[in-house]
Amino acid sequence: MTLSPGTRVRARLADPDHHTRVPGYVRGQTGEVVEAAGQWPLPDDRARGITPPRVETVYSVRFPAAGLWGSGTHWVVVDLWESYLEEAG
Repeated sequence: MTLSPGTRVRARLADPDHHTRVPGYVRGQTGEVVEAAGQWPLPDDRARGITPPRVETVYSVRFPAAGLWGSGTHWVVVDLWESYLEEAG
């Protein structure tokens, strides 16, 4: 999956039993890709001792603060690995 800036995405709702870098406050929330920030080893795999870890594109995704916390006119930008995201309609 290659995501372009402006693409609407949803952070996956999953709550795995292992380490993940998906903040709980964005799980299941819809945001917009700001940019692709390069490819990096998946921290979930590194924490679980999977060698070599999968390497995925990391995306900077912005979420409206009001959508996360019920108020605010600003955006919250979170860097998320590709497998943490799904395209939103």
